[in-house]
Amino acid sequence: MTDLQSQIDAGLEQAFATYGFAEPNIETLRKATGVSLRTLYKYVPSRQEMILRALEYRHHRYMAHVFAETTQPDGMPLEGIVDRVDQWMKAEATHGCLFHAAVASAPQDDKLRALLDRHKAEMAQRTAEVSGLQGHEGEISIIIEGLMQSWPLRGPEAVTAAKTLCAILLQVNRPDSGSENL
Repeated sequence: MTDLQSQIDAGLEQAFATYGFAEPNIETLRKATGVSLRTLYKYVPSRQEMILRALEYRHHRYMAHVFAETTQPDGMPLEGIVDRVDQWMKAEATHGCLFHAAVASAPQDDKLRALLDRHKAEMAQRTAEVSGLQGHEGEISIIIEGLMQSWPLRGPEAVTAAKTLCAILLQVNRPDSGSENL
């Protein structure tokens, strides 16, 4: 990806995060990218493509943020991932998940829905890998999604609840717990 492509994608992400998906007109989007209209359309030929590119850019930033500390050989505790999601919500998504907002703005758009599905599946899969809970992606997804959906209303209370659920998931799945795996 070139620096200009990154600049355009970053500007589009910020514009859609700020104004939503229905409100910003093409001039608002162009200003957010800092390029001419001709350059914008050269790199991103349609509004749908602008939304997809903005969300792809956000996906990569989100994953880099949440899993930044997983370079250690032992991975990252599940609770640490919840903390990173909380940090993301405070800084980037105080109104909720931008991916869900995009799909809500165009519920019949199969490309948007596929991007949402891929983003959420990758988040659950990566979390399962780094926390040693492979095979429990469904439970992890419910915890992380529940956190993201309830965070705008509940804030710290949502984080505490997610951490409680993480502790239960880990306890039930400890080899020496004597409990059946979920």
